[in-house]
Amino acid sequence: MRRHFPWITLVSALLLVGMTDINFLSPENLLNLATDIVPLLVMAVGMTLVIYIGSIDLSSQSIANMATVLTTISLPALGVGSGLLVIAAGLLFGAISGVVTARLKVPSFISTLAVGGIALSVGQFASGQQALHMDAEQRKHAFGWIMGTTAGIPHELIVALAIVAVAWFIQNRMTAGRTFKAIGAAEPVVVASGIRVERYKILAFALSGMFAAIAGLMFSVRLSGGSPTLAEGFLLPAIVAVLVGGTPLTGGVGGVTNTLIGTMIVAVVRSSMLYLNIPATGQQIFFGLVLIVAIATTIDRSKLRIVK
Repeated sequence: MRRHFPWITLVSALLLVGMTDINFLSPENLLNLATDIVPLLVMAVGMTLVIYIGSIDLSSQSIANMATVLTTISLPALGVGSGLLVIAAGLLFGAISGVVTARLKVPSFISTLAVGGIALSVGQFASGQQALHMDAEQRKHAFGWIMGTTAGIPHELIVALAIVAVAWFIQNRMTAGRTFKAIGAAEPVVVASGIRVERYKILAFALSGMFAAIAGLMFSVRLSGGSPTLAEGFLLPAIVAVLVGGTPLTGGVGGVTNTLIGTMIVAVVRSSMLYLNIPATGQQIFFGLVLIVAIATTIDRSKLRIVK
């Protein structure tokens, strides 16, 4: 039953909230719900690749914040090229986390926390520690295609699903993805087989940084600006989405499809909290408790003989 638990949880949550308000289950509302969590989904998908190998990425939120600032300040000069700039920046910061973790043997929660601090400082310095705003015409010219709709489906959602499809292809149809799974399942065996594990670890962190930057780019375009705190409060829900979806911190199982389900669970829970008028601080407390429960129920203790 464990592998079916995410689906069961999602359906149960939808029915439970739908019982309080039948309009919640309307196609239009569900479509809006899915569109609202697009940046969270993209960030969580990137984080999945790192958790899949048994590590953790705590820099995603800071990289997304930095991306909103870089997108906003580079838009007048680079236009759509500002998107390529932030994607490259995300890849770079993610790769740095990977190098520090894989080559210097620093635990991933420390290396990514440090890199996240650097990304936060870059965002603060570049923005002058204030909110920035995009010119409406420049935003429309460069990224208007993201904000449109086709057959009633927002382009944001289409882009997000395309990103999920790419991540799924990497995970299931490429050597890198199969190696990620092997590293998460039994890293010593992978090392003994002669595979350059360090390279694949660096790649996983680089991809996570890239997806976090794309999430920040989508934040920036949606809100027409940037700030070093624009994506604040998204790190905890992103981790919860990955773990509730069925990808444990010890890695080796789960994956991108699970995270898609987990993100929808988080979206439904957040919406239900809004219905109940629970403040943002209360939501963070709830997600913190859910995170503890998710870790306790999904972690593979056979890989953790000693907990420090």
